[in-house]
Amino acid sequence: MVLAAEGDDDRRLEVADADDIESGRLDAASPSLPSSAVDRQDSLFREAVRGDHHAGAASHSQQDSWWRTLRLAFQCVGILYGDVGTSPLYVYSTTFDNGVGHPDDILGVLSLIIYSFILFTVIKIVFVALHANDNGDGGTFALYSLISRYAKVSLIPNHQAEDELVSSYSKHGKPSATLRRANWLKHLLETSKSAKSSLFLLTILTIAMVISDAVLTPSISVLSAVGGLKEKVPHLTTDQIVWITVAILVVLFAIQRFGTDKVGYSFAPIILLWLLLIGGVGLYNLIKYDVGVLRSFNPKYIIDYFRRNKKEGWVSLGDILLVFTGTEALFANLGYFSIRSIQLSFSFGLLPSVLLTYIGQAAYLRKHPEHFADIFFRSVPSTLFWPTFILAIAASIIGSQAMISCAFATVSHLQTLSCFPRVRILHTSKRFHGQLYLPEVNLLLCVAACLVTVSFKTTAIIGKAHEICVILVMVITTLLMTIVMLLVWKISIWWIALFFIIYIPIESIYLSSVLYKFTHGPYIPVAMSAVLMVVMIVWHYVHAERYKYELKHTLSPKRAKELLEHHDLKRVAGVGLFYTELVQGIPPVFPHLIERIPTIHSVLIFVSIKHLHVPHVDASERFLFRQVEPMEYKVFRCVARYGYRDSLGQEAAGFVHALLESLQYYIRGDVNLYSANEMQNISYPSSHDQSLSRGKPSGRHGIYAEEMITPTQSLSELTTLSNGLSNRQPQFQASKMNIAEFARIEEEQKFIQREREKGVVYILGETEVVAKPQSSLLKKIVVNYIYSFLRKNFMQGEKMLSIPHGKLLKVGISYEI
Repeated sequence: MVLAAEGDDDRRLEVADADDIESGRLDAASPSLPSSAVDRQDSLFREAVRGDHHAGAASHSQQDSWWRTLRLAFQCVGILYGDVGTSPLYVYSTTFDNGVGHPDDILGVLSLIIYSFILFTVIKIVFVALHANDNGDGGTFALYSLISRYAKVSLIPNHQAEDELVSSYSKHGKPSATLRRANWLKHLLETSKSAKSSLFLLTILTIAMVISDAVLTPSISVLSAVGGLKEKVPHLTTDQIVWITVAILVVLFAIQRFGTDKVGYSFAPIILLWLLLIGGVGLYNLIKYDVGVLRSFNPKYIIDYFRRNKKEGWVSLGDILLVFTGTEALFANLGYFSIRSIQLSFSFGLLPSVLLTYIGQAAYLRKHPEHFADIFFRSVPSTLFWPTFILAIAASIIGSQAMISCAFATVSHLQTLSCFPRVRILHTSKRFHGQLYLPEVNLLLCVAACLVTVSFKTTAIIGKAHEICVILVMVITTLLMTIVMLLVWKISIWWIALFFIIYIPIESIYLSSVLYKFTHGPYIPVAMSAVLMVVMIVWHYVHAERYKYELKHTLSPKRAKELLEHHDLKRVAGVGLFYTELVQGIPPVFPHLIERIPTIHSVLIFVSIKHLHVPHVDASERFLFRQVEPMEYKVFRCVARYGYRDSLGQEAAGFVHALLESLQYYIRGDVNLYSANEMQNISYPSSHDQSLSRGKPSGRHGIYAEEMITPTQSLSELTTLSNGLSNRQPQFQASKMNIAEFARIEEEQKFIQREREKGVVYILGETEVVAKPQSSLLKKIVVNYIYSFLRKNFMQGEKMLSIPHGKLLKVGISYEI
């Protein structure tokens, strides 16, 4: 079979029959398919290539103008820099928790702060990592997704060759030497189960740390800001400050349900005012107290600091990590802005303000080392205290908001990987797609943040707990970026080696410092992350095993045909949507249903919801169809493809409307039964020029004609056209022979429309998964107890799909894995 993509003129793609792929005769993930492929009754490749030729133009048209870049640069100040911008509230107080030992220690710590901030945040994240994005989306999940497109590392065997034809599933070739290296790594990742598992575990560990960070960031930021009250109200006790913090945290998490759409535009001015204020105060302190702290730009003070403090200096490295907390949220929220806008606002906004703040605090400490515990508010001039205090509270709330939103998005992405139980996902804005609210997750984060605040009461312990999240995310990001450089960017090995040699050893030293203080705080996020990882691993493991079980027990085409042709099988009016996670074949729950209730709907569609490793799938590339034999039974398979940022939240009626419209288009494609050579010899009257299209994709027969009759033409129009062309009898003979086929297709469309009007019923398999009797004790605990508990206590599938309860039919079945 020969296929040509729309708008690609004479370009052809040769593909194998999908039956060969499904039955195991061919690997669906194979990069090369035999050219002797046979005709097949499906639209899989036809739909997949539709948007291909638009990609280049779209990419070019989205180049940012300077005006748009400046506007985005202003907006991203409020969304991205709240967490990084509030770090000066607690960095020095956490680092010098035992006091300032030597005056020059202040210079050493400031030098470490300056170079750590420049090395890790500025160079690594802002000027390198932002380019390792997945079609504009950033963060650990985007890195894993990008790697998954270039190497099939998924533990669930649901890859289809058609996925790679989606317009956003782009790949780029590189010189041969780097390509050989990339192919070696690709082969290693695809053939080694341990490599796949290690990559998966690293990714979910980072994600678990990010979610834990969403607990600690609000706690330490708000507690540090509220602690400033002691300057004006000295009789306040620590417990009173803690409970004021808890009250603010409760309000912060309570307003998440309203989203940030209505107040989002005010974030940027608030954070901008905050940055200008703290930068101005830092400049004031520098001039007033000690300009000599600028000597800290000389890295020799770092060497002197370690020589003088030895072990204590190494231990303090973990506290200095807090200067770049929030960088994961900065990277993860890239999708809402542009690289240029972030680099511009960071370089000329955040960087000078934050560095001036740290330098100014160091200058103040040189004169007042005894004020180390509350250095931030002590260094603020008394006339500016209340404006600074109010802005500190506002900035800490906004910074916490960014991390909470990052946690919501992360959990949403986890569900697309089948790594997290189903939870409600609400979209709080019609204008901004990325604004999510997850009620259950929000409640858990709120309870955890309040418990951490009440339990530890000071920023010193919470700060040390915060450190492990920051450094582990940084280390794993470095590892994933190295894989991206090798596999995706395919750049020179010397640049990759330089990146790896600089960052991994330095980050390992910071990590060792944090782990040394493990019992003093870092165990908190590690414990939270361990619980999250157990949930993710169990859910993903059972889901993968269940998918493999269903794939192994799919119905053969022969068995499916026997079931549909059985004389006892009754047909009922309407359309039945049979939901299944399988993208290859008919699931074993279907014969289970037929054996007990020998009835199916007049139109039956097996629907698979599939998430691709891309942020978004265009609506024109959403649905793939294939008809199940025998054709007169009107049984179809459909794969509905989504990106990990796409929403499944549309109402079931809207989904059904889009699905059936696409099905009608798929059926209409059968009018295109002409060969390309025959069509080239036909001269059409000018009156019909508007009813012709060039290069449109066909339907079930999968033929791409150079010119064809549009699907909207009626049978009468086609007959008129054939009469007008009777003088071209030899060339049009094949067309006249298919007038009956046109009539059949038109009747089939009307039949599906009539059945749709009679009603739609949603059929879901209620699958109980249990371990085999001979399984190990650990597997029985994982499958029979932990997974069973999670499945019963989280959201059910029909609620995720917004299926009306009155139109739902559940079919129970049990699998032993």
